[in-house]
Order: sequence, then structure tokens, then C-alpha cells
Amino acid sequence: KLEKDGFEVTYLPVTRDGFVDLAALESAIRKDTILISIMHANNEIGTIQPLEEIGRLAAEKDIYFHTDAVQSVGKIPTDVNALGVDLLSLSAHKLYGPKGVGALYIRRGTRLSSIIQGGGHERGLRSGTENVSGVVGLARAADLARDTMIQEAERLAGLCDRLAKRVLANVKDAWINGSMTKRLPGNLNFSFRYVEGESLLLFLDSKGIGVSTGSACSSKKLEPSHVLLSLGLKPEECHGSLRLSMGRSNTQEEVDFVAECIVEAVERFRSISALGR
Repeated sequence: KLEKDGFEVTYLPVTRDGFVDLAALESAIRKDTILISIMHANNEIGTIQPLEEIGRLAAEKDIYFHTDAVQSVGKIPTDVNALGVDLLSLSAHKLYGPKGVGALYIRRGTRLSSIIQGGGHERGLRSGTENVSGVVGLARAADLARDTMIQEAERLAGLCDRLAKRVLANVKDAWINGSMTKRLPGNLNFSFRYVEGESLLLFLDSKGIGVSTGSACSSKKLEPSHVLLSLGLKPEECHGSLRLSMGRSNTQEEVDFVAECIVEAVERFRSISALGR
């Protein structure tokens, strides 16, 4: 959208673990740079960005700093002052709130222009009747997430570690995409050589397990994930990826079942794979 409006946008490289290259960020800043926008945590690989360092750099250069915190709010501590952000966006349904409602934190003194004109709702920034029930639901979901966040993060991180160890111990030519130390609790992204992620997805679906792959289907062709490509993975390695997310209702027994099914699926499809070994 910004590019269509005539702005120049610089896309930054990331490391193999998915971290923004801070040196590249600093060198990309120009005298006319007005905004830095970085995801707090990636939805595919779970990598948590070093926003505190980026926030300090943005403040030194007097540049507005926005973060997309849709994946992180309610899952990990997200303090706008500690992070140094001027703008933070979030969505209710990612923390068990109602769909169709979100919020934008705006630091006092940050200047914004309205993109929806009319009745002057929401302090003149977004006209239109407010979704009051959705807003109340978001607030309640945030309260509940805050009360259980620390212990739930520890529990989910433990389940992820258990799943990763069980799968990697039994499947060769497999690895985890993203950082294993700075990642969202409850997020895992595997890559398996010599097998298609779509085949794994369909097999796991038949077992009642919902996952996604690093590929996005379109009507014309199967495109590898741009996130995984940015890590330096080859297109065929991207196609062999599998993303799993865990939440409040998931149990250790379910994790063990998922691990068994993944191992079974990889072994089955590798035995008949045309990708070869």
C-alpha cells in the first residue's frame, strides 16, 4: 500500500534463524526515513525479534517505530515502553478473544492521519460505529491472558521441546526452522527433506491433527513460503516444511500422538517419494 502511494520501502534481510539483521537495518536508514515496521514475532517460524535494540535505534534516529504484535500479545510479555515502540497492532482472536476486532496502541504525540472519514469516531482516526461487544471481549481476553501468560508459556515451551526432540530423534534429514531460544511458546516449524509437506498435511489431517505447510496454494501454482526462502532454504526444502501451533487445550498425550504420526508419515512418504535420497 505504501509503495502504491509513492513511498519507497526497504525490505530487510534476516539471519538463518529469522532475526532481522540490525547492521542492515542501521545502514538502510536514510535522512528521509519516516517509519520502521518490524513484526514482534513471526507467525510461521515463531522467531521473536530484538525490538528493544531496534527501538533504541529508532529513537536515536527520531524515526517512528511500529510493530505487528498480533502473534505475541498474550503469549509473551509485551511492554510498549520496554520495547520502545510508537505504534503496536494486535488482534483479539489470537489471544482467544472474538474475531473481527483488534487494537492499535499509539504513543502520545505520534501523529496519524485518518484513513476512514465520517462521524469522527475513535478520536477522529477511524469513523464508523464501534464494535462494543468485540472491544469488551478483547479486553476480557487480554485480562485472562495476562493472568496465565507466564505459566502457560512455560507449559507450551515444554510441549514444543518434547515434540521437537521426539521427532528429530526419529527422523533423519530434519530440522527446526527459526530460533529455538527466542521463539514463541507453542510454535514449531519443521523441515523434512525428500518429502512434500502437503502429503504430510493430508496424512495428519486424516488422524485428526490440524497443521499447515510452508507452501501457499494458489489457483495457478504452488509457491514456497517467502518466510522460509528468506532464511536461505531452497524451494524444495520449503515445500517439505510443516508448521504446528499449540494452545491452552493441548496436552502432553496429544503431543506424543502427534510425534508418532509425524514420524510414521515421513517414513511412509519417503519410502515412495520421487524426490529420492
